[in-house]
Amino acid sequence: MLNSTPTSFHRATLTPSPSLLSTPSSSSTHHSSLHLRSFCFHSQPLRLCNHRCNTQLPLTTKTLKVNCSIRSEPLKVMISGAPASGKGTQCELIVQKFGLVHISTGDLLRAEVAAGTEIGKKAKEFMNAGQLVPDEIVTAMVAGRLSHEDAKQRGWLLDGYPRSLGQAQTLDKMQIRPDVYIVLDVPDEILIDRCVGRRLDPVTGKIYHLKFFPPETEEIKARLITRPDDTEEKVKSRLDIYKKNAEAASSSYSSITHKIDGSLSKDAVFKEIESLLSQLQQDKANIVKSGEKSNLDTKKGRTSLSQDKWRGIPTRLNNIPHSREIRKYFYDDVLQATQRAISDGKTRLKVDINIPELNPEMDVYRIGTLMELVRALALSFADDGKRVKVCVQGSMGEGALAGMPLQLAGTRKILEFMDWGDYGAKGTFINIGSIGAAEVEEQDDMYILVAPQNAVGNCIIDDLRAMTNAAERRPVVLINARLKDLPGSSGIMQTMGRDQRLKYAASFESCYFFRLLYYAGTQYPIMGAIRMTYPYAYELYKRVDESPGKEKYVILSTFPERPTTIEINDAFEGKTSNETRKASGIWGFLSGIL
Repeated sequence: MLNSTPTSFHRATLTPSPSLLSTPSSSSTHHSSLHLRSFCFHSQPLRLCNHRCNTQLPLTTKTLKVNCSIRSEPLKVMISGAPASGKGTQCELIVQKFGLVHISTGDLLRAEVAAGTEIGKKAKEFMNAGQLVPDEIVTAMVAGRLSHEDAKQRGWLLDGYPRSLGQAQTLDKMQIRPDVYIVLDVPDEILIDRCVGRRLDPVTGKIYHLKFFPPETEEIKARLITRPDDTEEKVKSRLDIYKKNAEAASSSYSSITHKIDGSLSKDAVFKEIESLLSQLQQDKANIVKSGEKSNLDTKKGRTSLSQDKWRGIPTRLNNIPHSREIRKYFYDDVLQATQRAISDGKTRLKVDINIPELNPEMDVYRIGTLMELVRALALSFADDGKRVKVCVQGSMGEGALAGMPLQLAGTRKILEFMDWGDYGAKGTFINIGSIGAAEVEEQDDMYILVAPQNAVGNCIIDDLRAMTNAAERRPVVLINARLKDLPGSSGIMQTMGRDQRLKYAASFESCYFFRLLYYAGTQYPIMGAIRMTYPYAYELYKRVDESPGKEKYVILSTFPERPTTIEINDAFEGKTSNETRKASGIWGFLSGIL
């Protein structure tokens, strides 16, 4: 809201100062809180508009600095992985990056026994007798450690626990629920190879691997020994026990389970984990920033807003028209991803959102939903003081070939007559234009292009390229662009310059992607969805019917890049990327979804 006086108009725009952004360090005790950000008011002259009287006046502001700190709820993470899955390495990296308190039941047992506590004495009795320590003792130790102040303040990483359904149920009764349950998924043959190749240096206690981490000298190599539990027979037995226990325990956390391919390099694995936990951290910070109360939904196992908002995928997407809540969810989701990308200096961006009301190939397509999305983006950036130009391509071609794609017919008029708020944003901070270099003006700060697309016989890419060249480093955001080559008027593909056109179309970086998955050739029922919000990984979800009239989306996997059809099929079948892929099977029908 702008404040006005008879002689001056003041509006301050807060933008982050990159040099002042702080990053977490392993020594900090506030890793789980939102990073401290320092903001500064720009001191250069700004041309601002008083929305109440539509009068433009230059404004010069004095330099001020405001330090803002928002504390979010700490992260609560469980991680599971078979022997040799790399779980220990990933735990170290997670602790270093996010500062969580690492809790391992093995470490806890040893510490309690060494300290001679009451629980430690009971545990020692079973250990001396060669028996497993009962669940109630281990769970009491875990619960006690989680009650310490450092775990409450910094968040926790529970390593390899719970290991059974009973342990998981006991934790649930004690209201101990994680935000996410990470599973490192590695094929058996790789796990066996990692274990069987391990060697122990009896002098230093250091662990080597004949293939992946060989000893430094021949002298060390000569004294290495094989640990008794690293034989192939015993490794297979341990894997069987792990699978049975893990399957039982993970059933309690199916809605928050994230499977990650642990056969990749440790850096690649951690990149996915870091992306996942960073998004969770941001979600928690957004809850605090919005001022809305959060509660712990113990049934779903995640923090949710008091209004029961979704995180990930809304349900009831087959109900048309979509409810206002569903539309607003997607508008906010797209907006936050676009804001993050632009804040990171990205200038050529694209948004692909394919819910039924925004899919022109479905009979429920609604142009009004697309216009609402564009308006939500434009008004938000205008509210931050940016001058936004919303552009729709005009008629292309000449004579009998003149016209425009049916999807865009009438959109310019709709934009002109839309309600752009009570403060005169349209015509001041928001202007309507078409696509082309002539539309780029000096006062524009960014451009939102509404569904630019090629039509039969005509190509929009040349006009689009000229516009982005003229815009230089100013952000250009494409909403649901369709820039693949189409046949010319004679029915053949336009081949001249095709490689350059496709290369240019691919130069736009995706800041938001959402697509529903169906059986190939059908549009019902919904099988799942793919979602990506900048700068996080692609998330693959499966839709699950819970009871008549109720459904949920369960995440199957994450991918650093947009998953291929084969990768999607494999995830739905529960296969890892290293398993032999089958050409047949019911999920083979998903081959046409992308």
